[in-house]
Amino acid sequence: IINMNKQAREVTKADLIPAEEYAKNRKAYRKEIVSYKKDRRVSLGPYANFYFESYETMKAQIQEMLYIEKGGDNQLKDELAAYNPLIPKGKELVATLMFEIDNPILRAKFLGRLGGVEKNVFIKIENEKIYAVPEEDLDRTTAEGKASSVQFVHFKFSDDQITKFKTNKANVEIGIDHKEYQHYTKLSEQNIKTLSSDFI
Repeated sequence: IINMNKQAREVTKADLIPAEEYAKNRKAYRKEIVSYKKDRRVSLGPYANFYFESYETMKAQIQEMLYIEKGGDNQLKDELAAYNPLIPKGKELVATLMFEIDNPILRAKFLGRLGGVEKNVFIKIENEKIYAVPEEDLDRTTAEGKASSVQFVHFKFSDDQITKFKTNKANVEIGIDHKEYQHYTKLSEQNIKTLSSDFI
């Protein structure tokens, strides 16, 4: 399922495995994608996890949604429109940021204080901060100041920042500096190596 085509920036119908074949081999495909995603995950503080997206992760997501909902071509159009914007376009990293709290009462209370968090997410290369640009599909903070537990964010890099990121010698951190959630962590060498492949 994973072809690692670096130039692929958009999933099309032609890229997808036919539904019957996917259903038959789903277990193997899912195992492969879980392994592929391992170095694309970064935990931050007690609740936040970044899942860095790519052509491969979005293709897998679309396949899975079609498998679960069985909506055929009508559904496919919606899935492509929803997930293609989350494939990095060559000078950016794109992440799904999830706040994962099992206890629903604790989760609601926490998210109720986290409004605007999508504007407080950054990657820091040496001493330079690159603040995330939230995905424009919908508002991720309600008027009452409650954040969604799932955020989609783009980190847009300059050529110089990409070079520094890729050298692996740079000190690369990811962080959130919201008043209710202030954490940062270093990306591992393996994270950096893996994510470097998202750039052109």
